[in-house]
Amino acid sequence: MLPLAGRVVSRNGPRDGSLAILTNDMKRVVKEQRLGFYATVSEDGSPSLSPKGSTYVLDDEHLFFADIRSPQTVANIRRGSAVEVNIVDPFVRKGYRFKGTAAVHDRHTKVYAEGVERLREGGSTLIDRVRAIVVIEVHEARPLVSPAYDDGAVTDEEMIRTFQARFARVHEMSRSRGPA
Repeated sequence: MLPLAGRVVSRNGPRDGSLAILTNDMKRVVKEQRLGFYATVSEDGSPSLSPKGSTYVLDDEHLFFADIRSPQTVANIRRGSAVEVNIVDPFVRKGYRFKGTAAVHDRHTKVYAEGVERLREGGSTLIDRVRAIVVIEVHEARPLVSPAYDDGAVTDEEMIRTFQARFARVHEMSRSRGPA
């Protein structure tokens, strides 16, 4: 359940007067899902969208991901591109979008070491492949909610059952087709 539905939390202060940019529910969704879809702007002005499975909360105002194989995203950020991250629970069909600026922290920096340690604590098996830690300063956070909830006729539990069944069917079909 997303208690922030409809609220905008921004760097200038949330509209309802609370203090933290990243709420406990936002932190929960990031911790549970880890997979974020990162949008940046390429040098030619075109959008660049890339999934990152190493999204973590750094603190009340920052997210980070490990650059394992993100050359275009990192290049865009080094050039000063803004970042938007979408993290959604695919079963509940709810999540959050986070907008902000980012900085790349290369090996042999304190932030890199802290990020790698957080990955290690989280059970990552890709520590030796981390090239950099990218920290996003969140300036704005908004809830993402499927239009299926608009009329109030569906509950979170019903949505979960629907998508558990859908993913089970999809994965059963892929097993029956055999290796690609």
